[in-house]
Amino acid sequence: LTVAVVGAGLGGMAAAALLAKAGFSVDLYERQPYAGGKAASLSLGAYRFDTGPSLFTMPWVFREFFSALGERMEDRLRLIPLEPICNYFYPDGARLSSYADERRFGAELERIAGGAADRQLSRYLKKGRRIWSVAGELFLKHSLHEASTYLSPSGLWSILRLPAIDPLRSLHDANAAAFDDARVVQLFDRYATYNGSDPYKTPATMRIVPHVEYQWGGWAVEGGIVSVPRAIEAAARDAGVRFHLASEVEAIRTDEAGRRVTGIRAGGEELPYDLVVSNADVLSTYRRLLGQPDAPEARRYEALEPSSSGLVFLWGIKHSFKELSGNNIFFSGDYRREFSRIFDQGLMPDDPTIYVNITGKSSPEDAPAGAENWFVLINVPRNAGQDWQALAAQAKERILSRLGAELGQAIEPLIEAERVISPADIERDTGSTYGSLYGIASNDRFSAFFRHANRSRRIRGLYFTGGSAHPGGGMPLALLSGGIAAELARKYGTH
Repeated sequence: LTVAVVGAGLGGMAAAALLAKAGFSVDLYERQPYAGGKAASLSLGAYRFDTGPSLFTMPWVFREFFSALGERMEDRLRLIPLEPICNYFYPDGARLSSYADERRFGAELERIAGGAADRQLSRYLKKGRRIWSVAGELFLKHSLHEASTYLSPSGLWSILRLPAIDPLRSLHDANAAAFDDARVVQLFDRYATYNGSDPYKTPATMRIVPHVEYQWGGWAVEGGIVSVPRAIEAAARDAGVRFHLASEVEAIRTDEAGRRVTGIRAGGEELPYDLVVSNADVLSTYRRLLGQPDAPEARRYEALEPSSSGLVFLWGIKHSFKELSGNNIFFSGDYRREFSRIFDQGLMPDDPTIYVNITGKSSPEDAPAGAENWFVLINVPRNAGQDWQALAAQAKERILSRLGAELGQAIEPLIEAERVISPADIERDTGSTYGSLYGIASNDRFSAFFRHANRSRRIRGLYFTGGSAHPGGGMPLALLSGGIAAELARKYGTH
């Protein structure tokens, strides 16, 4: 069977590679002149930046992917363990670092929060492991839209234990019950942002996210995160995938009844294919590629709450700060207000939490000697036509004020290279509807089941992968999404 994959994000490349390995004839089309989707790279003079994901987690997902292709991950990627994983800065002047080593992390929490914090951490992470044991395999490695998932012995076992995943209270409520110190609660509330959600709304099941980080660690990658899509691209090419970069797919073609895919149109040419895997955003697939903006799947998806977006500043800083590690968080003073403005009011936070990633800490070639490459991100609402130039100017002023106060030095005079990436830029460059970083938010106890299925039941031969499809956004989940889509395509083909 012949397959067209639309979009060379991690999910699209994973699906393409696995299908090619299984003997399918696979062509992958990408409108950008490079593969990788949001996991891109940009150079400004002597500074190099990752412009999307900035933390490598769940290495076993990547190891399993490469193994399925008959390869070793270690031959394609060199991981660098982060110790600490992240430095945290609070408005009251407190600072702490997180570590994958539970004892070391517990000692840090105990230092700022008192003697019970290490025991509270141990109980919290144990609960996360329990949630993972029930939901991890079920939610992340299998389709939630196929009856066979639930009829398998492991699926039935998980279903019988679903109350244990704590879906009825919010992540914040669970964290507030687990920790006495509000600063520790805020640290664990932050994990809702890993898929663009609100900790005051997303279910406590999201405790699975810190479990993942502290169980398997946080990592940098030699050469930057962009090395990940480059490694996957190389493996896909070796598996037989034919890449067509700078080649935009204009339409996914179906038969007259609209019930079966027949191919694609690219470069004005009609190209027949037996199967199509869309790595494009779900809404973009229905609206633009299928020409079905009123399809029931599109209407249902459009009614769901989009994830947050991000406003990014890339700064070449002609100074080196010993207080900073590869990942740094400067927390806002009122976290609830910050998320209420983003999700409830669609407004920029007036006191944003600031994330600063510096790949040069682990890959010194990314910045000149004595200098640092700062990727500065704040969470913002989806793109709805705001004046992002004006909003970016306001945000920059607030960010510079906060960072300067924390680090004891004016930052603006140190900036010798700059680029701003707004939600509108993200939407234009990656095709993510509204510039949402993770498709839909997980601000509902059932949101895991609302992500788009990896196989279309209405249009035979059409499959979905990527951050807007199951199981969601982020590099490991996108890779798992590609694996699920490939497995379903092998199983069902054109049916």
